[in-house]
Amino acid sequence: MTAAAPARTPAPPVHRAAAAAVVCLGLFMLGLDLTVLNVAVPDLQGGLETSTAQVQWIVDGFALVLGGTVLAVGAFTDAWGRRRSFVCGVAVCGGASLGGALAAQPWQVIAARCTMGAGAALLMPATLAVLHHLFPEARLRSRAIAAWAAVGGMGGLCGPVIGGWLVEHFSWRAAFWINLPLAAVIIVLALLLVPESHARRRAGFDVPGAALSAAGLLVLVWSITESPHRGWTSPAALTGFAVAALLLAAFVRRQLHAPAPMLPLSLLRVPAIGVAAAALALMSFAMFGALFVLTLYLQGVLGFSPWQAGLRTLPLPAGLALGAVCAVPVRARLGGRVPVVGGLALVTVGFAILATTTPDSDYPHCAAFQLVAGFGAGLVAAAATESVMGSVATERAGLGSAINDATRQVGSALGVAVQGSLLAAVFTSRLTASLTDLHAPAPVAAAARHSMLSVPAQAMRLPGPLRSSVLSAARRAFTDAMTLTAVVAGAVTLLTAAAAARWLGRPDRPDGAPRPAGARLHGPQPAPREEERPAL
Repeated sequence: MTAAAPARTPAPPVHRAAAAAVVCLGLFMLGLDLTVLNVAVPDLQGGLETSTAQVQWIVDGFALVLGGTVLAVGAFTDAWGRRRSFVCGVAVCGGASLGGALAAQPWQVIAARCTMGAGAALLMPATLAVLHHLFPEARLRSRAIAAWAAVGGMGGLCGPVIGGWLVEHFSWRAAFWINLPLAAVIIVLALLLVPESHARRRAGFDVPGAALSAAGLLVLVWSITESPHRGWTSPAALTGFAVAALLLAAFVRRQLHAPAPMLPLSLLRVPAIGVAAAALALMSFAMFGALFVLTLYLQGVLGFSPWQAGLRTLPLPAGLALGAVCAVPVRARLGGRVPVVGGLALVTVGFAILATTTPDSDYPHCAAFQLVAGFGAGLVAAAATESVMGSVATERAGLGSAINDATRQVGSALGVAVQGSLLAAVFTSRLTASLTDLHAPAPVAAAARHSMLSVPAQAMRLPGPLRSSVLSAARRAFTDAMTLTAVVAGAVTLLTAAAAARWLGRPDRPDGAPRPAGARLHGPQPAPREEERPAL
């Protein structure tokens, strides 16, 4: 064994806070890019004459590449340099944004979004790894991770608000242009304020393992994204899931036998890592799927414009930020299990509120769901992320962050796909039956099968009494479908809360001291090695 170097002297608090603010700003940009185009679909279709499949790839290409590659990329972030990975990721996102803003063909926008996802895969693991390096003290690291969770959630959840405003005042291209000055400022500040840090690997990088994980996760996320449109039992979907299973099985086999595995599977057997990462994935499944459903509800049922609908999703990030802040003292006093289990229970209560929505419910009912579920999600995001990051050694901070990020991305993609598919199936079934009873014209029934948001436009062409009946039936069908998705999501979070209470282990020590993984689960974390010291 190599003797540990003397503990490094932390940078002054002001300098560390400034560096943390820079990486959190980069994370906000990433979250914004993930969802900013969600409300720009009609404007984008009109501007480029894109097909439905092309629009789907424009919206989902970013998340597809990010979710598929973040684990492989994050595994070498520590060795390559955390600040270098962060800066390069921001630069790739900025360059791809320029390409998207100037695009003249749909395929160019798709390529830009996929490239932005690759940049995000470089950027995202580096953010947590930098914070882990900046704050070796457990209490300060908990606060930094709570801020990270709040800012990341706010970026993704504020995307529809900012995107709606940009579309209404400019065009869909503004969603790309806005990244350029933001990326430039982040890069300059990162080079000035964020210290470089890295950890030397004892053996070579596991290239076959990285390739298998990237291929397996890419195919898995693609299959999840495509299944609602192609059919969950279609040949393409079944083939995709089968290929993903084979690739991921090969990845697991490689990690079991490789001399220097990219992802030591023993890490996932540590409850503070494996169970906490699963809680993050399933919480993301529930919340991101709910955000997708909620955006459709606000526009299609309550009749708000994209900008107005975006504004009315703000209680969700507000609750999330408050929950993330409150997670710090709760975790310090009661350990990590309490905020994770309690947060999941609150998310379940939020979905219980949403499940009681009726056709006559108005926006306050929706806002109540967002505040309660958002607060619970903030507790889970901050506490579970700290559980993962506090259980990995400093030289594996990038890998720990990649585990955290990959599980959340897969959970988010699965949540949107499953809840969106369930919503569409129930809505179409209920409304088609109602339209048959009303003897509505064929175009209205076709609109119901094609797109939920196109039904009101078709109904406005009908005579007064029939129009009112069709709109009432559509509102009732959507409400029925949404409440069913809420029941499913609530059941998932309730079962996850029970599993976390059972397997997350006894609460951490009251002082918040981390429990490193593996053989050091019950011992103090050794001082950082010499090569991990910051290089300004």
